[in-house]
Amino acid sequence: MQEHTRRTVGQPEVHDALTELVRQGAVDMIARAVRAEVDAFLAAYDALRDDEGRRQVVRNGYLPEREIQMGIGSVSVRVPRVRDRSGSGIVFHSNLLPPYLRRSKSIEELLPWLYLKGVSTGDFSEVLSALLGVGAAGLSPSTISRLTAVWTQEYEEWNRRDLSDKHYVYVWADGVYPQARMEDPNPCLLTLIGADASGRKELIGVWDGIRESEQSWKELLLGLKGRGLTKPPNIAVGDGAMGFWKALAQVYPSTRPQRCWVHKTANVLNKLPKSVQPHAKARLHDIWMAPTRDQADRAFDGFTEVYDAKYPKAVDCLRKDRAELLTFYDFPAEHWRHLRTTNPIESTFATIRLRTAKTRGCLSRKTALAMVFKLTQTAQKGWRRLNGSELMTQVVGGARFQDGVRIAEDQEATEDAA
Repeated sequence: MQEHTRRTVGQPEVHDALTELVRQGAVDMIARAVRAEVDAFLAAYDALRDDEGRRQVVRNGYLPEREIQMGIGSVSVRVPRVRDRSGSGIVFHSNLLPPYLRRSKSIEELLPWLYLKGVSTGDFSEVLSALLGVGAAGLSPSTISRLTAVWTQEYEEWNRRDLSDKHYVYVWADGVYPQARMEDPNPCLLTLIGADASGRKELIGVWDGIRESEQSWKELLLGLKGRGLTKPPNIAVGDGAMGFWKALAQVYPSTRPQRCWVHKTANVLNKLPKSVQPHAKARLHDIWMAPTRDQADRAFDGFTEVYDAKYPKAVDCLRKDRAELLTFYDFPAEHWRHLRTTNPIESTFATIRLRTAKTRGCLSRKTALAMVFKLTQTAQKGWRRLNGSELMTQVVGGARFQDGVRIAEDQEATEDAA
């Protein structure tokens, strides 16, 4: 019986028949897809003929065979060569297999994922060989270093992207301190994450600043606005860092502030004795978990009444941001869990801190930004939409909410008249 399956060039003999079958199927499928590309290209120039009616753009063998690393291992591919006999300079380039493609997009996306999970560059070859076969061993530490240079270029291009078609209804802001040695002391990565009208979250901007100063935040916000992000967010969520709020008031003055309850709780408790903290934490919880603003106000007053005499600093820490802590009541109740904290940033960067802490050597500014950008992009793929995302269009449309419930139009008219 004639053998119909063949091993791809450069691949060692495998004992997993199913894997070999899938790999060979991939080779055949790629070959058919590239042939279809060439046929379509030649058909587009079918009318270009010489005086004797012969085609001027024709097939002319194959380019040299090359290996491409894919999720199923390395496969060998050959791209047909096209000859232009008219001298017009017509050249065929496969969109499926660009000239310098050496690994599939899935592999490119796997590398930052492994990096995010804490695999060091020195271990990449071993890990990828186990996942993809020994053909992946070519992904050496030097290869990974070259990829980080590509990430730097991607970050710089991303940081110049046009934002004129973007509108982020909600934004979360925080200053993140990576756990890695860097060129400059006390680096702070200013980070903005936004949710658009569909409820989808994405990274808006990340920039290195001087601590969390007003000037650094202003540079970031003005940079975004200058690239087209002119529509102000409806609400911004952040901690008590004054630099962000001062900058926000200058760049997007109509955006309403919402202070993060996680940060505020920690700040208040730090000003209380440990013996008092459990009961105080429960009382703070009663404030931001109250179903209505009225009940939240009563719980707020109850906290100040209990602790003001003995612990005025703790009460002052809470009292000074009272209005900003309760802004979320004017938005849909389905969104409250998202608006009360900066968790979209905190949860993402908790993992990134673990990754950057394992980085050997001293990171430059460009390397740190590129690393955080790429790791965040990888993490972003796992972000889910906001609860009640269908209500985002109502928020964008200017609908008003009281205690998380939309106010009826007749009630709005009565309140406006009063």
